[in-house]
Amino acid sequence: MLRVRCLRGGSRGAEAAHYIGSRLRGGFTGWVQRTLQSTQAAAASRNSCAAEDKAASPVPKDCLVCSYNEWDPLEEVIVGRAENACVPPFSVEVKANTYEKYWGFYQKFGGHSFPKDHLKKAIAEIEEMCNILKGEGVTVKRPDPIDWSVKYKTPDFESTGMYAAMPRDILLVVGNEIIEAPMAWRARFFEYRAYRRLIKDYFNSGAKWTTAPKPTMADELYDQNYPIHSVEDRHKLAAQGKFVTTEFEPCFDAADFIRAGRDIFVQRSQVTNHMGIEWMRRHLAPDYRVHVISFKDPNPMHIDATFNIIGPGLVLSNPDRPCHQIELFKKAGWTVIQPPVPLIPDDHPLWMSSKWLSMNVLMLDEKRVMVDANETSIQKMFEKLGISTIKVSIRHANSLGGGFHCWTCDIRRRGTLQSYLD
Repeated sequence: MLRVRCLRGGSRGAEAAHYIGSRLRGGFTGWVQRTLQSTQAAAASRNSCAAEDKAASPVPKDCLVCSYNEWDPLEEVIVGRAENACVPPFSVEVKANTYEKYWGFYQKFGGHSFPKDHLKKAIAEIEEMCNILKGEGVTVKRPDPIDWSVKYKTPDFESTGMYAAMPRDILLVVGNEIIEAPMAWRARFFEYRAYRRLIKDYFNSGAKWTTAPKPTMADELYDQNYPIHSVEDRHKLAAQGKFVTTEFEPCFDAADFIRAGRDIFVQRSQVTNHMGIEWMRRHLAPDYRVHVISFKDPNPMHIDATFNIIGPGLVLSNPDRPCHQIELFKKAGWTVIQPPVPLIPDDHPLWMSSKWLSMNVLMLDEKRVMVDANETSIQKMFEKLGISTIKVSIRHANSLGGGFHCWTCDIRRRGTLQSYLD
């Protein structure tokens, strides 16, 4: 799942809305402004929805898919595959999402396999993770292996593929619905193919299956002159609300959304634009409420190594990427916890992620968490919270861009739809 995450500040919302509206005509401006409203205003507008409090469509009795949040007891999960993983070509959207110290790596290996020895170790780690999940009583499903080195071409671009390692990036389960994200990287255009066998099985069991509008990924979707040369550039651009993805068409990665019952939180990032957020908002209304939140983050991409909700009213908030709307959660009575500094060494390759994968944990239920065996500091934090830690080492798998939350997509959790913000 790639992880270096978060969104922009609400104070720039009007400026962004004016800019987008002027480019895409007045009819578009209205929904952009609604999307960019502060979460406080959004909370006030929820009163009518809360008054109705009507239940979402009931889940069919035999349906295998049902998940409303990140912490109800986990019963079935998809775990990604590292097999055949390829380095994405060094295109403008990849450059904007990776750190300059690794640009030489992408220029050398783009379109080819990740280093074989490293990949072999990552595969072994994920197999052990699957075995441990099964030992904890969780049903584990895997995507199909695919040759990601094959070059493909559309009328708008050509590329090779990447991997099916991070199901959280491409699949979002909301109740009994599986939503396929459109994605934003050209190297991930056909990633959904690895999951189609599983999704068809879930559909046949009664699940809803929705594919978001597939972007053309034409040149217009990206700022081809995105001026990024250093971390300082990233900070300035993010502070100005400028990202490599434009508003040419909807795009989003599922990993920019995180669920808490009726409330789903999302960030505008390098891979998720306002059109993508608005599509999700309209699609999920009125049963679910989509809130845009933002962070002080030089390179926002995927929310769960920045803001990871681990229980009812309990959230891990990255101290290096503070949330601009954190008072909303505190006023609602939530407990906000800042996880400790990660322990991963500086010389460990993190080609597609940050050290903060230490907080990218997977809750098996409210009292059990899967956490990296090497991250003893965060283990102690969980133990103080009364949460038992299931320790697994996935350091080599981390290098491909994700922690436990990224490497998984929970298909079924035993629980019901509730509100946790009202």
